[in-house]
Amino acid sequence: MDPNPKSFPILSYVMSRLPQLGSKPSASGSPGTDIEAGDVGASTSAAGGSGELVDQMPHLSDPKVLASMTNAISDVAQTRSVLQTLGERPDHESVDKAKAKIAELDSRLSKRLEEIVLSPRPENVDRMQFRAHQAEKEQECRKAAEKEKQIYKAVLQLDEMHEAYEKLLKEAEERLVKLYESASAFGDDGGHLPVKEEVNEEVVGILQEASGKGLERVDLSGRRLRFVPEAFGKIRSLVSLNLSCNQLEFIPDSISALENLEELDVSSNLLEFLPDSIGLLVNLKILNASGNKLAALPDSICHCRSLVELDVSFNSLAYLPTNIGFELVNLKKLSINLNKIRSLPTSIGEMKSLRHLDAHFNELHGLPFAIGRLTNLEILNLSSNFSDLAELPETIGDLTNLRELDLSNNQISALPDTFGRLDKLNKLNLDQNPLFIPPMEVVKEGVEAVKDFMAKRWLEILVEEEQKSMLEAREQTQSGWLTRSTSWLSNVVSGVTQSVSGYLAPSPRDPYLDQQL
Repeated sequence: MDPNPKSFPILSYVMSRLPQLGSKPSASGSPGTDIEAGDVGASTSAAGGSGELVDQMPHLSDPKVLASMTNAISDVAQTRSVLQTLGERPDHESVDKAKAKIAELDSRLSKRLEEIVLSPRPENVDRMQFRAHQAEKEQECRKAAEKEKQIYKAVLQLDEMHEAYEKLLKEAEERLVKLYESASAFGDDGGHLPVKEEVNEEVVGILQEASGKGLERVDLSGRRLRFVPEAFGKIRSLVSLNLSCNQLEFIPDSISALENLEELDVSSNLLEFLPDSIGLLVNLKILNASGNKLAALPDSICHCRSLVELDVSFNSLAYLPTNIGFELVNLKKLSINLNKIRSLPTSIGEMKSLRHLDAHFNELHGLPFAIGRLTNLEILNLSSNFSDLAELPETIGDLTNLRELDLSNNQISALPDTFGRLDKLNKLNLDQNPLFIPPMEVVKEGVEAVKDFMAKRWLEILVEEEQKSMLEAREQTQSGWLTRSTSWLSNVVSGVTQSVSGYLAPSPRDPYLDQQL
């Protein structure tokens, strides 16, 4: 849980230099896994890049500066120690499920309490005693509900702690920057002074032109814009808006008024979030928000149901909205590569129109079983998830229209047995994986050889299962015959026993013979 050296260079340097704050070495002597970092070897990168950082900030090697910085980040070390004990941050879907479960339990408790309050008092029971009995019942219900909610509350609390830790890292980095600046012998050259926001003349001209006639397309890419005027929301006729390659830190909420907008490009800016109002762009078909600083997508993006292409690559996303698949059913291309996503929501299986999914260079630990429902998927890129991705679900074989699959630079040791069912697959990359199923000599022969090997393996498994089923059926048949034979024999023996008993038993005396002559 060490800070990412790319996002928090000074903090990472200080914590790596101080033994009491650095990560504890593992048994093998290798550094611990960096959770916040975007790549696996982040700790190594931090150590390797420290020399470069010191070259840029020479006062970091001053013991007095390091001592001051040590005192300034003691809270970070303490928090990290606690989180290392509690575990990793739960994924977004788990958090949403926990919230939903707590809401469900609260609703159930409310109904139960209402039933208790409205229950009639028996005539032979004293009013005070009945009320005391009801209070006991209420207390028991509350305790039971609270006990059941504890596990879900723990998930939410852990998520909140991790979120607070991330904020703490940002604050600590800011403190260290100020400490360094105060310790530096060089004064501020004015480069950090706030830049006065000036409205670009071209933007003013576009707004004036729009007031006279209905503009449909506006391209303001590469203009070094720092903000977009709220007045842009009044250009209702806009169909395409390109704001890429600027210095935008936010998109105004007024953009939601562009009811006819179909294409929006805000790529290569400084955006840390998208406005919730983006969900009102119901006619939006193409959204490109790649190359920003997005840590999450607003849940409202699920309301953009006309989306056909969504590109949010090269950001800092850790998850996708839980219900994104249930809503974006028209999406054909989804690019989420170069992020920090650890798991895909199960709802992604509902994107029945999806044809292209690019999730390379993330931290995926696996795929949901629902991935097999993407029967129209043609291109799937899961490369460079490194040590996080070690296996694929069996449902991967249900992607019967898949043509291209990239699994390179992962830790996959065996392809799923259903892989041979990918008949249309004509491009496959398995480089840099510790594969033994199929063997590497088969992999080197190409995609057709891999498909044939896996298809034969699948057929052998089916034949083996069929033989096993037949053997079990035969055993059941024989067992049934033996049971029926035993039952018949028991019936015969029982009948014979009864006959012999009847024969040997003394017959009733004739009353006539008992008469005295």
